[in-house]
Amino acid sequence: MTIAVLTSKGQITIPKSVRERLKVDAGDRVEFVESAQGVFTLVAATRDVQALKGLIPKPGRPVSIDDMNRAIARAGSKR
Repeated sequence: MTIAVLTSKGQITIPKSVRERLKVDAGDRVEFVESAQGVFTLVAATRDVQALKGLIPKPGRPVSIDDMNRAIARAGSKR
């Protein structure tokens, strides 16, 4: 088990073995994700926003504002 100590300023140093496994370096971001009450997972948040390009396919045809408004109105009327 790897342990880190919390400083009086609320900071921790991530141990070298953990940094290597996460592939993070100085200046990189990490996220603390609560996976259960009081249990957090440390996740490397090093992906650049450019890495997200292409994850969502482009629509088959452009959607007009009028089309969007009609879809919103239909969804609202179903409630």
